Amino acid sequence: MSPPPPARRLRLGLPRRVFAQVLVMQIAIAAGVAVLATGLFLAPLSAQLDDQAMRRALAIAQTTAAQPQIAEDLQRTAPSRTGPVQVEAERIRKASRAEYVVVMDLLGIRWSHPSPAEIGELVSTSPRQALAGRDVMEIDTGTLGRSARGKVPLRDADGRIVGAVSVGIKYDSVRAHLIDTIPGLFAYAGGAMAVGALAAYLISRRVQRQTRDLAFSDISALLEEREAMLHGIREGVVALDRGGRVRLLNDEAQRLLGVGAEAVGQPLDTALGPGRTTDVLAGRVTGTDLLTVRGQRVLVANRMPTEDGGAVATLRDRTELEQLGRELDSTHGLIDALRAQDHEHANRMHTLLGLLELEMYDDAVEFVGEVVGDHRVTAEQVTEKVHDPLLAALLVGKATVATERGVALWISDRTLLPDRLVDPRGLVTVVGNLVDNALDAVAGTPHARVEVELRAEGRTVVLRVRDTGPGIPAERRELIFTDGWSTKQPPAHGKRGIGLSLVRRLAERQGGSAEVSDADGGGAQFTVVLPEALTDPSLAPRDAAGGTGGGTNTFNTQHIESADYAENAGNTCTESS
Repeated sequence: MSPPPPARRLRLGLPRRVFAQVLVMQIAIAAGVAVLATGLFLAPLSAQLDDQAMRRALAIAQTTAAQPQIAEDLQRTAPSRTGPVQVEAERIRKASRAEYVVVMDLLGIRWSHPSPAEIGELVSTSPRQALAGRDVMEIDTGTLGRSARGKVPLRDADGRIVGAVSVGIKYDSVRAHLIDTIPGLFAYAGGAMAVGALAAYLISRRVQRQTRDLAFSDISALLEEREAMLHGIREGVVALDRGGRVRLLNDEAQRLLGVGAEAVGQPLDTALGPGRTTDVLAGRVTGTDLLTVRGQRVLVANRMPTEDGGAVATLRDRTELEQLGRELDSTHGLIDALRAQDHEHANRMHTLLGLLELEMYDDAVEFVGEVVGDHRVTAEQVTEKVHDPLLAALLVGKATVATERGVALWISDRTLLPDRLVDPRGLVTVVGNLVDNALDAVAGTPHARVEVELRAEGRTVVLRVRDTGPGIPAERRELIFTDGWSTKQPPAHGKRGIGLSLVRRLAERQGGSAEVSDADGGGAQFTVVLPEALTDPSLAPRDAAGGTGGGTNTFNTQHIESADYAENAGNTCTESS
């Protein structure tokens, strides 16, 4: 036989649910307040009833003593059960419903009493104060029991004290009046408690809805899990209240936005400063997977409003993904350049094969010389004006791609750039973005042409890229530099709208500028000014002829190396038309 199940112990204590706990505590508070208020009311009520009874007794005594006939009868007659003093005192007692009306002489001998047998006897309590001319109010015990008393002096027509009058109100009647008051007082207290219980229930129901009927332990566990989740995930989370102030920043959001915990509680514009990132998080820019750049990071933001009027925004770091995408784009660009070269080389080989088959040997030799000379002339023209090997290789590669797309890529006669660049790869990114945009803008148009001008002014580099495309309307000239703005179809790996934003950020980070205007003869002209982009001329420069040494093999090597930077953001940037 299996053992019987253990008996369940009765557990006493507060219920687990927040709703039930709040209800029980509020009802307990309401009951406690009602009991306390009743007690605080009863305590002064008893004293007040005692005072009223004593004052009533004193008033009856004063009224009795004010009758001159009583003082005269006290002086000219002896105490008697049927005497005039007894008769008048009993009349007053019955009329006022007092317990007793006692008239005494200066010796304290009674001349009246509800019990005739007490007439002629000494009073049970001292009349000294009343005989001394003072009014007395007290609660004391005498021959008739405990009573509320009032004693006054009795004066004759000349104002001399000839005795005293003592009037008593039965104390049991005062207590009965107090007891009669208690049920009504409890009724009021019960009504107040019922109203308080109803209010407590309504408030508890609201708390139940807001807490989703959870227990305090559940809420505590949820808070702990929330903290662990928010600070453990690899996405930034920013919570805002209805006033636009930062309510929450997890560790990843602080890292991505470059702010600290002190930003919590500040308005978003104050914490982050003006910019697209602030506009996206504040909801001034709407949409999903919005692209923004914060510092050197490319972020994707999504914003979700909350029921209390605030919002929660999530941030994802796409910097590494963008770098991978650009590497893929650069590979595609290199493949395009190689394909263009291969296509051109195949045509030339077919032409050479035909000349040889036709035994036109002299023409074949002349054709080969012209082809080799053209390629060498193009490379030499670039390296004579651009001494940095990365930029030179980039422009040679772009010239090949431009030729295949039916676009003439020209190097301006004013171009002259020494091999003293502080950040050649950064300038490669800028030139690659602008040239690719220009090629996209003019491709397929008649007499398509792109002109590149690179020149040094002291330690400042000035870059101009002109095209013969449709140009950029004046109202869009600032918009094209905005993060995430683009009219192109996005590539397979993600978003567009980064290239021109990075160009301007790179220029402004170096204290320069990036602007767009109308080119002479139509089209667009992008101008980028990069101060301090060249090293001091007094320092030992790199070999200025390094770009031309080594012939074709050197250029092929440099072209392959620089293709990664040439196409760095070319296919993901905003188009220039």
